[in-house]
Amino acid sequence: MFTNQRFDNWNLKPTTLSGLQSLGWEHATQVQKDTVPIALTGKDVIGQARTGSGKTGAFGIPIIEACQPVGKLQALVLTPTRELANQVSEEMVAVKGDSPITIATVYGGTDLEKQARKLSDGVDIIVGTPGRVMDMTKRKFIDLSSPSIFCLDEADRMLDMGFFPDIMWVIERMSNRRQTLLFSATFPQEILDAAYEFMDDPEFVLTNSEELDIPPIEMYSINVGRANKLWALSRILANTTDDDQAIVFCNTKRMVDLSVQKLSRAGLEVSGLHGDLSQNQREKILQSFKDGGVKSIIATDVAARGIDVDGITYVVNYDVPDDMDSFIHRVGRTGRIGREGQAWSLVSKSDSGQLARIVATYGLNILQVEVPELPTGEGKDLISYKDDFMESADVFGFVPLTLTYPSGLKISSRSISKWLAKKMSCDEMAIGQVTLLDDSATVNIHSSKVSLALKAFEKYEFGGQKITAAV
Repeated sequence: MFTNQRFDNWNLKPTTLSGLQSLGWEHATQVQKDTVPIALTGKDVIGQARTGSGKTGAFGIPIIEACQPVGKLQALVLTPTRELANQVSEEMVAVKGDSPITIATVYGGTDLEKQARKLSDGVDIIVGTPGRVMDMTKRKFIDLSSPSIFCLDEADRMLDMGFFPDIMWVIERMSNRRQTLLFSATFPQEILDAAYEFMDDPEFVLTNSEELDIPPIEMYSINVGRANKLWALSRILANTTDDDQAIVFCNTKRMVDLSVQKLSRAGLEVSGLHGDLSQNQREKILQSFKDGGVKSIIATDVAARGIDVDGITYVVNYDVPDDMDSFIHRVGRTGRIGREGQAWSLVSKSDSGQLARIVATYGLNILQVEVPELPTGEGKDLISYKDDFMESADVFGFVPLTLTYPSGLKISSRSISKWLAKKMSCDEMAIGQVTLLDDSATVNIHSSKVSLALKAFEKYEFGGQKITAAV
């Protein structure tokens, strides 16, 4: 991922070089090597870059190089979320080193008057979200005719979140725009079409997509029913060390809350992150995660968008995402800048088709494994395993049981159905089709009664003979 290109071989400001040195950056990543020299000339650039590839430096360095500390807006960076705006701003502040250039963040969910006061004092660079930038422009705190540089970060996510009309509103008012930088992990046709509308003969920086999009990490999948996903997750978390940090992705805010509630009740320290939390709560949780105070976060995709923590070693897809690109964004949270990491996916029967499509589309090597064993010295699960027969059920909820019995046992479909109904004290409607062979049979039992059926065969004899039943 890193190249032989040294930052001090570029003609950068001494303050920028000192800032890069303070970050420990000596060599450029591939996207930085390909992007920075072009962007420094003032040309428009379209770059493909996943989270963790060094893309903030790829656009941050040339923006800082082009700006002067005059207290007048010269560059605007738009991001899809508040968290990402903070992360980009923090990294750009570090990159500028001792330069007196001022960088302000502008996003919703926080004190509008405080942001307005900072803008009134004069800033050189703004990093913000579309909605609040529009609001501040309408309130006359931002003059969009002033900046000459515009950067759009994570354009594909902007498209997914419905921000493109807002972005076009901003662009239309940037009458002094001379350079546009656009970064995206993937390039839907809508993004390319829009780019050609507002960019001037852009240079494409398309490093090998597989290298960009797929981090060099170990990927595993576990086939497990929804009833036991928390059990499997608790086993994965139990195998982490004090040096590990984990982020668990759920598809809904409701599942985030339920998972946090049940895991916390079981004694696991986890925090939840989703859009219904206040900005203050989200920032507090994120800061604790960055500082290492919180080791595991359960989050939705949008809420996790701004998480930029190099120490994340485990990513767990509690739910397989509905769209393929989100899978790549998720697993990109670990294996940052070439570090080691693991990505686990908990796959129920309803998830298996989507994961298969993701694997085929990206050519992923995901190893199917069993749920990890408990670490040595831990004798009991914090979350108990539950009998779950829905994974074996047909569309009507019936599960086939295989019966094995001595040859010559007098048995009929009707007799086995009546016997089971009596032993389970249930209606015969819970017992489906029975198929008989010489010394074996298959009987379909509704998933809600499978445990009772197995216990009945284990406890009682049929016609004086023992019948063995298995799912």
